[in-house]
Amino acid sequence: MKIAVLALQGAFIEHEQMLRRLGADVFEVRQRADWNKPKDGLIIPGGESTTMSKLLHDLGLFAVMQDSIRAGLPVFGTCAGLILLAKTITPIPSSKGEGSLHTSIQSPQTSLATMDIEVVRNAYGRQLGSFYAESSFDFTSCSSARPLMACKARTVIPHLSSPVPMTFIRAPYISKVYDKARVLAEVDGRIVAARQDNQLVTAFHPELNDDTRVHEYFLHMVRRHMGLGD
Repeated sequence: MKIAVLALQGAFIEHEQMLRRLGADVFEVRQRADWNKPKDGLIIPGGESTTMSKLLHDLGLFAVMQDSIRAGLPVFGTCAGLILLAKTITPIPSSKGEGSLHTSIQSPQTSLATMDIEVVRNAYGRQLGSFYAESSFDFTSCSSARPLMACKARTVIPHLSSPVPMTFIRAPYISKVYDKARVLAEVDGRIVAARQDNQLVTAFHPELNDDTRVHEYFLHMVRRHMGLGD
């Protein structure tokens, strides 16, 4: 497998290191020429989503990346990557000393808008800007909510007895999933991971912990897309 990692900002190196631990071939995408290389999957790391969106436009990467994801290229977005994939970005209530409201965004010019999720950006505020949690994670094979009733929910990742470690850094959370998206994990009643067909998102940073299971799950998605079975 050859996985492209968007390397404009954020924790892309940690993603690369984890993917290589799992035996994947990795290359960085910094410009249009990089994007044109053959690839089986894409990772969009954390960072600052507005800055990343602007850079994608400036570098001529936004439209081609959006088209590839819509065509089925497996993609894994963490934190800012989650925001970039969401169809709707909702505001959070302002509080004294926390600045103005975020603007509600539903423009494909701002986000790639490929996933049926609604996201609250910088949702935890300054006091909980960074924190650690552990929670269960749905590692079953169903790819989306629409066929879930007919899906034979088969576990595709072993060693599931322990919860997944989750590091949050100025994180968003998913306030709503709809249509084909389905929930994979929650923390304190808030959705922090979801999947839709070949798209996987987490509000947390699995690349910052030693647990490889979320990346294993993504690589399983890539293998299935490549027709390599399980």
